[in-house]
Amino acid sequence: MRRSLRSLVVATAAAALVLPLWGATAANAEPPGYSHADKDTLRNQAPRDLAIGSAVWGKRDLVDYDRSAPTEYQQVLSAQFSSLTPENDMKWDAVHPAPDVYDFSSADALVAFAKANHQQVRGHTLLWHSQNPAWVTAASQTWTCDQARAVLEDHIRTVVGHFKGEIYEWDVANEIFQDTWDNGGVRLRTEANPFLKACAADPIALLEDAFRWAHEADPEAVLFLNDYNAEGINEKTDAYYALAQRMLADGVPLGGFGAQGHLSLLYGFDTSIQANFERFAALGLQVAVTEADVRIPLQAGETGPTPEQVAVQAERYDAMLEACLNVTACSSFTVWGFPDANSWVPDVFPGEGWATILEDDYSPKPAFDAMLESLREATPGTSPRHG
Repeated sequence: MRRSLRSLVVATAAAALVLPLWGATAANAEPPGYSHADKDTLRNQAPRDLAIGSAVWGKRDLVDYDRSAPTEYQQVLSAQFSSLTPENDMKWDAVHPAPDVYDFSSADALVAFAKANHQQVRGHTLLWHSQNPAWVTAASQTWTCDQARAVLEDHIRTVVGHFKGEIYEWDVANEIFQDTWDNGGVRLRTEANPFLKACAADPIALLEDAFRWAHEADPEAVLFLNDYNAEGINEKTDAYYALAQRMLADGVPLGGFGAQGHLSLLYGFDTSIQANFERFAALGLQVAVTEADVRIPLQAGETGPTPEQVAVQAERYDAMLEACLNVTACSSFTVWGFPDANSWVPDVFPGEGWATILEDDYSPKPAFDAMLESLREATPGTSPRHG
Protein backbone atom coordinates (compact mmCIF):
# COMPACT_ATOMS: atom_id res chain seq x y z
CA MET A 1 0.00 0.00 0.00
CA ARG A 2 1.24 3.45 -0.88
CA ARG A 3 1.53 5.68 2.16
CA SER A 4 1.71 9.42 2.65
CA LEU A 5 4.47 11.62 4.01
CA ARG A 6 3.21 10.53 7.42
CA SER A 7 4.89 7.19 6.80
CA LEU A 8 8.28 8.86 6.60
CA VAL A 9 8.19 9.73 10.28
CA VAL A 10 10.01 7.23 12.45
CA ALA A 11 7.43 5.43 14.58
CA THR A 12 9.45 5.39 17.77
CA ALA A 13 10.23 9.07 17.54
CA ALA A 14 6.61 9.95 16.83
CA ALA A 15 5.46 7.86 19.76
CA ALA A 16 7.58 9.97 22.06
CA LEU A 17 5.90 13.20 20.99
CA VAL A 18 3.49 14.80 23.42
CA LEU A 19 0.00 15.04 21.91
CA PRO A 20 -0.43 18.68 20.85
CA LEU A 21 -3.63 20.61 21.21
CA TRP A 22 -5.76 21.10 18.08
CA GLY A 23 -8.43 23.69 18.73
CA ALA A 24 -9.93 22.92 22.10
CA THR A 25 -8.70 19.32 22.38
CA ALA A 26 -5.91 16.98 21.39
CA ALA A 27 -6.82 15.25 18.14
CA ASN A 28 -6.55 11.69 19.44
CA ALA A 29 -6.28 12.10 23.20
CA GLU A 30 -7.88 9.27 25.12
CA PRO A 31 -11.28 9.88 26.71
CA PRO A 32 -11.63 9.80 30.49
CA GLY A 33 -12.21 6.30 31.78
CA TYR A 34 -10.56 4.78 28.71
CA SER A 35 -10.24 1.10 29.59
CA HIS A 36 -9.39 -0.75 26.38
CA ALA A 37 -6.26 -2.62 27.41
CA ASP A 38 -4.84 -2.95 23.90
CA LYS A 39 -5.97 0.56 22.91
CA ASP A 40 -6.73 -0.97 19.52
CA THR A 41 -9.37 1.53 18.44
CA LEU A 42 -9.71 3.75 15.40
CA ARG A 43 -8.92 6.96 17.26
CA ASN A 44 -5.87 5.48 18.96
CA GLN A 45 -4.37 4.01 15.81
CA ALA A 46 -4.92 7.10 13.66
CA PRO A 47 -2.02 9.43 12.84
CA ARG A 48 -1.81 12.32 15.25
CA ASP A 49 -2.87 14.84 12.62
CA LEU A 50 -5.88 12.88 11.35
CA ALA A 51 -9.19 13.10 13.19
CA ILE A 52 -11.34 9.96 12.91
CA GLY A 53 -14.97 10.91 13.26
CA SER A 54 -18.55 9.76 13.30
CA ALA A 55 -21.82 11.53 12.72
CA VAL A 56 -24.02 11.55 15.78
CA TRP A 57 -27.47 12.86 16.61
CA GLY A 58 -27.17 14.68 19.90
CA LYS A 59 -30.93 15.00 20.42
CA ARG A 60 -31.34 11.24 20.13
CA ASP A 61 -28.09 9.87 21.53
CA LEU A 62 -26.38 12.36 23.85
CA VAL A 63 -28.83 14.57 25.74
CA ASP A 64 -29.10 11.89 28.43
CA TYR A 65 -25.33 11.53 28.80
CA ASP A 66 -24.25 10.62 32.31
CA ARG A 67 -20.47 10.50 32.45
CA SER A 68 -20.59 8.04 35.34
CA ALA A 69 -22.95 5.67 33.53
CA PRO A 70 -22.66 6.03 29.74
CA THR A 71 -24.79 3.93 27.43
CA GLU A 72 -23.11 1.27 25.32
CA TYR A 73 -23.47 3.50 22.27
CA GLN A 74 -21.80 6.39 24.12
CA GLN A 75 -18.95 4.14 25.26
CA VAL A 76 -18.27 3.00 21.71
CA LEU A 77 -18.54 6.56 20.38
CA SER A 78 -15.99 7.87 22.86
CA ALA A 79 -13.59 4.94 22.52
CA GLN A 80 -13.49 4.76 18.71
CA PHE A 81 -13.75 8.34 17.48
CA SER A 82 -11.80 11.54 18.06
CA SER A 83 -14.23 13.77 16.14
CA LEU A 84 -18.00 14.19 16.08
CA THR A 85 -20.21 15.67 13.38
CA PRO A 86 -23.80 16.63 14.27
CA GLU A 87 -25.91 14.66 11.82
CA ASN A 88 -28.86 17.03 12.32
CA ASP A 89 -28.34 19.16 15.42
CA MET A 90 -26.68 22.14 13.74
CA LYS A 91 -28.81 22.27 10.62
CA TRP A 92 -31.17 25.21 10.14
CA ASP A 93 -34.39 23.47 11.19
CA ALA A 94 -32.79 22.36 14.46
CA VAL A 95 -31.01 25.53 15.60
CA HIS A 96 -33.14 28.27 14.00
CA PRO A 97 -36.77 27.03 14.10
CA ALA A 98 -38.35 30.52 14.02
CA PRO A 99 -37.13 33.92 12.75
CA ASP A 100 -36.14 35.21 16.17
CA VAL A 101 -35.58 31.88 17.90
CA TYR A 102 -32.34 29.89 18.21
CA ASP A 103 -32.29 26.52 19.96
CA PHE A 104 -28.87 25.10 20.71
CA SER A 105 -29.94 22.54 23.29
CA SER A 106 -29.18 19.33 21.40
CA ALA A 107 -26.09 20.81 19.71
CA ASP A 108 -24.80 21.94 23.09
CA ALA A 109 -25.29 18.40 24.44
CA LEU A 110 -23.16 17.08 21.58
CA VAL A 111 -20.41 19.62 22.21
CA ALA A 112 -20.47 18.87 25.94
CA PHE A 113 -20.09 15.14 25.25
CA ALA A 114 -17.17 15.86 22.93
CA LYS A 115 -15.45 18.01 25.53
CA ALA A 116 -15.91 15.36 28.21
CA ASN A 117 -14.34 12.73 25.96
CA HIS A 118 -11.49 14.75 24.42
CA GLN A 119 -13.15 14.87 21.00
CA GLN A 120 -13.32 17.59 18.39
CA VAL A 121 -16.45 18.74 16.59
CA ARG A 122 -17.05 19.37 12.87
CA GLY A 123 -19.82 21.91 12.32
CA HIS A 124 -22.49 20.91 9.76
CA THR A 125 -23.92 22.95 8.01
CA LEU A 126 -24.52 26.71 7.45
CA LEU A 127 -25.78 27.04 3.87
CA TRP A 128 -27.80 24.17 2.36
CA HIS A 129 -30.87 23.71 0.21
CA SER A 130 -32.38 21.04 2.49
CA GLN A 131 -33.69 20.81 6.07
CA ASN A 132 -34.54 24.48 6.22
CA PRO A 133 -37.37 25.44 8.61
CA ALA A 134 -40.83 26.22 7.25
CA TRP A 135 -40.41 29.93 7.92
CA VAL A 136 -37.38 30.08 5.60
CA THR A 137 -39.18 28.14 2.88
CA ALA A 138 -42.18 30.46 3.09
CA ALA A 139 -40.39 33.78 3.49
CA SER A 140 -37.86 33.06 0.76
CA GLN A 141 -40.59 33.10 -1.88
CA THR A 142 -40.61 36.89 -1.70
CA TRP A 143 -37.08 37.67 -0.49
CA THR A 144 -34.96 40.25 -2.21
CA CYS A 145 -31.26 39.50 -2.29
CA ASP A 146 -30.65 42.03 0.49
CA GLN A 147 -33.25 40.32 2.68
CA ALA A 148 -31.76 36.88 2.03
CA ARG A 149 -28.29 38.19 2.81
CA ALA A 150 -29.46 39.71 6.09
CA VAL A 151 -31.10 36.46 7.23
CA LEU A 152 -28.10 34.33 6.25
CA GLU A 153 -25.60 36.69 7.84
CA ASP A 154 -27.51 36.75 11.12
CA HIS A 155 -27.71 32.97 11.14
CA ILE A 156 -24.04 32.38 10.38
CA ARG A 157 -22.75 34.95 12.82
CA THR A 158 -25.07 33.72 15.57
CA VAL A 159 -24.44 29.99 15.12
CA VAL A 160 -20.71 30.15 14.49
CA GLY A 161 -20.33 32.73 17.24
CA HIS A 162 -22.20 30.52 19.70
CA PHE A 163 -19.70 27.72 19.13
CA LYS A 164 -16.61 29.91 18.78
CA GLY A 165 -13.51 27.97 19.79
CA GLU A 166 -15.39 24.67 19.91
CA ILE A 167 -15.58 23.76 16.20
CA TYR A 168 -12.40 22.88 14.32
CA GLU A 169 -13.97 22.56 10.85
CA TRP A 170 -17.22 24.01 9.50
CA ASP A 171 -19.10 22.82 6.42
CA VAL A 172 -20.07 26.34 5.42
CA ALA A 173 -21.57 25.57 2.00
CA ASN A 174 -23.10 22.13 1.49
CA GLU A 175 -24.17 20.67 -1.87
CA ILE A 176 -24.29 23.95 -3.75
CA PHE A 177 -23.78 22.30 -7.14
CA GLN A 178 -26.27 20.04 -8.91
CA ASP A 179 -25.10 16.88 -10.61
CA THR A 180 -24.47 16.29 -14.30
CA TRP A 181 -27.72 14.37 -14.70
CA ASP A 182 -29.87 17.17 -13.28
CA ASN A 183 -31.20 18.89 -16.40
CA GLY A 184 -28.16 20.06 -18.23
CA GLY A 185 -25.03 19.43 -16.23
CA VAL A 186 -23.28 20.81 -13.18
CA ARG A 187 -24.48 24.22 -12.07
CA LEU A 188 -25.19 26.12 -8.88
CA ARG A 189 -28.44 25.23 -7.13
CA THR A 190 -30.00 28.64 -7.67
CA GLU A 191 -33.48 27.11 -7.78
CA ALA A 192 -33.39 24.72 -4.82
CA ASN A 193 -31.31 26.82 -2.41
CA PRO A 194 -33.50 29.69 -1.13
CA PHE A 195 -30.55 32.00 -0.48
CA LEU A 196 -28.82 31.41 -3.79
CA LYS A 197 -32.18 31.77 -5.54
CA ALA A 198 -32.82 35.17 -4.01
CA CYS A 199 -29.35 36.26 -5.08
CA ALA A 200 -29.34 34.49 -8.43
CA ALA A 201 -27.96 37.57 -10.15
CA ASP A 202 -24.65 37.05 -8.31
CA PRO A 203 -24.78 33.90 -6.15
CA ILE A 204 -20.99 33.67 -5.86
CA ALA A 205 -20.89 37.01 -4.05
CA LEU A 206 -23.30 35.64 -1.46
CA LEU A 207 -21.36 32.42 -1.16
CA GLU A 208 -18.09 34.24 -0.63
CA ASP A 209 -19.62 36.49 2.01
CA ALA A 210 -20.96 33.44 3.86
CA PHE A 211 -17.35 32.32 4.32
CA ARG A 212 -16.29 35.80 5.37
CA TRP A 213 -19.05 36.02 7.99
CA ALA A 214 -18.15 32.58 9.37
CA HIS A 215 -14.47 33.50 9.54
CA GLU A 216 -15.20 36.75 11.35
CA ALA A 217 -17.35 34.85 13.87
CA ASP A 218 -14.61 32.27 14.52
CA PRO A 219 -11.22 32.97 12.90
CA GLU A 220 -9.77 29.65 14.12
CA ALA A 221 -12.28 27.31 12.43
CA VAL A 222 -11.30 25.85 9.04
CA LEU A 223 -14.08 26.56 6.55
CA PHE A 224 -15.12 23.91 4.01
CA LEU A 225 -17.03 23.40 0.81
CA ASN A 226 -18.74 19.98 1.03
CA ASP A 227 -20.64 17.77 -1.40
CA TYR A 228 -21.59 14.25 -2.47
CA ASN A 229 -20.40 12.65 -5.73
CA ALA A 230 -17.30 14.74 -5.11
CA GLU A 231 -14.81 12.00 -4.34
CA GLY A 232 -12.97 11.66 -7.65
CA ILE A 233 -12.18 13.92 -10.58
CA ASN A 234 -15.41 14.60 -12.47
CA GLU A 235 -17.50 17.48 -13.77
CA LYS A 236 -18.75 18.39 -10.32
CA THR A 237 -15.32 18.46 -8.71
CA ASP A 238 -13.98 20.37 -11.71
CA ALA A 239 -16.63 22.99 -10.93
CA TYR A 240 -15.60 23.02 -7.26
CA TYR A 241 -11.95 23.29 -8.22
CA ALA A 242 -12.66 26.33 -10.40
CA LEU A 243 -14.81 27.82 -7.63
CA ALA A 244 -12.07 27.27 -5.06
CA GLN A 245 -9.54 28.98 -7.32
CA ARG A 246 -11.84 31.96 -7.72
CA MET A 247 -12.61 32.20 -4.01
CA LEU A 248 -8.94 32.08 -3.06
CA ALA A 249 -8.11 34.69 -5.69
CA ASP A 250 -10.83 36.89 -4.17
CA GLY A 251 -9.26 36.54 -0.73
CA VAL A 252 -12.09 34.43 0.68
CA PRO A 253 -11.11 32.45 3.82
CA LEU A 254 -11.81 29.09 2.23
CA GLY A 255 -9.83 26.45 4.10
CA GLY A 256 -10.98 23.06 2.91
CA PHE A 257 -12.80 20.80 0.49
CA GLY A 258 -14.89 17.88 1.75
CA ALA A 259 -15.99 14.81 -0.20
CA GLN A 260 -18.91 13.19 1.58
CA GLY A 261 -18.19 9.60 0.57
CA HIS A 262 -21.75 8.29 0.34
CA LEU A 263 -21.15 5.25 -1.87
CA SER A 264 -23.27 2.35 -3.11
CA LEU A 265 -22.41 -1.09 -4.46
CA LEU A 266 -24.97 -0.43 -7.18
CA TYR A 267 -22.34 1.76 -8.86
CA GLY A 268 -18.68 1.55 -9.72
CA PHE A 269 -15.88 2.97 -7.63
CA ASP A 270 -13.93 6.05 -8.68
CA THR A 271 -10.23 5.42 -8.16
CA SER A 272 -9.23 9.07 -8.67
CA ILE A 273 -10.02 10.13 -5.09
CA GLN A 274 -6.40 10.64 -4.14
CA ALA A 275 -5.65 12.60 -7.32
CA ASN A 276 -8.67 14.79 -6.65
CA PHE A 277 -7.56 15.44 -3.08
CA GLU A 278 -4.05 16.22 -4.25
CA ARG A 279 -5.20 18.95 -6.63
CA PHE A 280 -7.22 20.69 -3.91
CA ALA A 281 -4.32 20.30 -1.50
CA ALA A 282 -2.07 21.95 -4.07
CA LEU A 283 -4.26 25.04 -3.75
CA GLY A 284 -3.31 25.17 -0.07
CA LEU A 285 -6.59 23.65 1.15
CA GLN A 286 -7.23 20.92 3.65
CA VAL A 287 -9.29 18.00 2.37
CA ALA A 288 -11.51 15.53 4.18
CA VAL A 289 -13.85 12.58 3.80
CA THR A 290 -16.82 13.96 5.68
CA GLU A 291 -19.77 11.53 5.58
CA ALA A 292 -18.56 8.07 4.57
CA ASP A 293 -20.89 5.12 4.27
CA VAL A 294 -21.14 2.30 1.72
CA ARG A 295 -24.65 1.02 1.21
CA ILE A 296 -25.44 -2.46 -0.09
CA PRO A 297 -28.47 -3.47 -2.19
CA LEU A 298 -30.52 -6.04 -0.27
CA GLN A 299 -33.13 -8.20 -1.94
CA ALA A 300 -36.50 -8.69 -0.30
CA GLY A 301 -36.36 -11.59 2.12
CA GLU A 302 -32.57 -11.50 2.48
CA THR A 303 -31.26 -11.52 6.04
CA GLY A 304 -28.08 -9.73 5.06
CA PRO A 305 -25.49 -9.11 2.38
CA THR A 306 -23.47 -11.81 0.66
CA PRO A 307 -19.84 -12.44 1.62
CA GLU A 308 -18.82 -10.93 -1.73
CA GLN A 309 -20.76 -7.74 -1.02
CA VAL A 310 -19.23 -7.50 2.45
CA ALA A 311 -15.74 -7.82 0.97
CA VAL A 312 -16.37 -5.12 -1.63
CA GLN A 313 -17.81 -2.80 1.01
CA ALA A 314 -14.65 -3.22 3.10
CA GLU A 315 -12.49 -2.49 0.07
CA ARG A 316 -14.33 0.74 -0.66
CA TYR A 317 -14.25 2.05 2.88
CA ASP A 318 -10.56 1.29 3.04
CA ALA A 319 -9.86 2.84 -0.37
CA MET A 320 -11.40 6.13 0.78
CA LEU A 321 -9.33 6.01 3.95
CA GLU A 322 -6.17 5.16 1.99
CA ALA A 323 -6.71 8.19 -0.25
CA CYS A 324 -6.93 10.33 2.87
CA LEU A 325 -3.85 8.77 4.46
CA ASN A 326 -1.87 9.30 1.27
CA VAL A 327 -2.53 13.05 1.19
CA THR A 328 -0.93 14.95 4.05
CA ALA A 329 -3.54 17.72 3.80
CA CYS A 330 -6.35 15.29 4.68
CA SER A 331 -7.39 16.48 8.12
CA SER A 332 -10.34 14.24 8.97
CA PHE A 333 -12.11 11.05 7.98
CA THR A 334 -15.71 10.78 9.20
CA VAL A 335 -18.13 7.87 8.90
CA TRP A 336 -21.80 8.78 8.72
CA GLY A 337 -22.92 7.21 11.94
CA PHE A 338 -23.22 3.73 13.41
CA PRO A 339 -24.62 1.15 13.89
CA ASP A 340 -26.94 0.26 11.00
CA ALA A 341 -29.99 0.90 13.19
CA ASN A 342 -28.98 4.58 13.25
CA SER A 343 -28.23 4.88 9.53
CA TRP A 344 -30.18 7.23 7.29
CA VAL A 345 -29.75 4.89 4.32
CA PRO A 346 -32.84 2.61 4.48
CA ASP A 347 -35.19 5.58 4.74
CA VAL A 348 -33.63 7.46 1.83
CA PHE A 349 -32.55 4.54 -0.37
CA PRO A 350 -35.23 1.83 -0.17
CA GLY A 351 -33.79 -1.61 -0.84
CA GLU A 352 -30.30 -0.63 0.34
CA GLY A 353 -28.75 -0.87 3.79
CA TRP A 354 -26.00 -2.43 5.96
CA ALA A 355 -24.03 0.75 5.23
CA THR A 356 -22.03 1.40 8.41
CA ILE A 357 -18.87 -0.16 9.83
CA LEU A 358 -20.43 -1.65 12.99
CA GLU A 359 -23.17 -4.22 13.51
CA ASP A 360 -26.20 -3.34 15.61
CA ASP A 361 -24.55 -5.08 18.57
CA TYR A 362 -21.48 -2.86 17.96
CA SER A 363 -19.32 -5.73 16.77
CA PRO A 364 -16.94 -4.76 13.95
CA LYS A 365 -17.64 -5.51 10.31
CA PRO A 366 -14.82 -6.34 7.87
CA ALA A 367 -14.91 -2.68 6.80
CA PHE A 368 -14.00 -1.65 10.35
CA ASP A 369 -11.20 -4.21 10.48
CA ALA A 370 -9.78 -3.04 7.14
CA MET A 371 -9.78 0.59 8.29
CA LEU A 372 -8.18 -0.29 11.61
CA GLU A 373 -5.39 -2.17 9.86
CA SER A 374 -4.69 0.74 7.52
CA LEU A 375 -4.55 3.12 10.47
CA ARG A 376 -2.15 0.79 12.29
CA GLU A 377 0.17 0.86 9.29
CA ALA A 378 0.10 4.66 8.97
CA THR A 379 2.87 6.07 11.13
CA PRO A 380 1.74 9.00 13.29
CA GLY A 381 2.58 12.20 11.46
CA THR A 382 3.74 15.69 12.32
CA SER A 383 1.83 17.99 10.04
CA PRO A 384 2.53 21.75 9.98
CA ARG A 385 -0.67 22.24 12.01
CA HIS A 386 0.90 20.38 14.91
CA GLY A 387 4.52 21.40 14.69
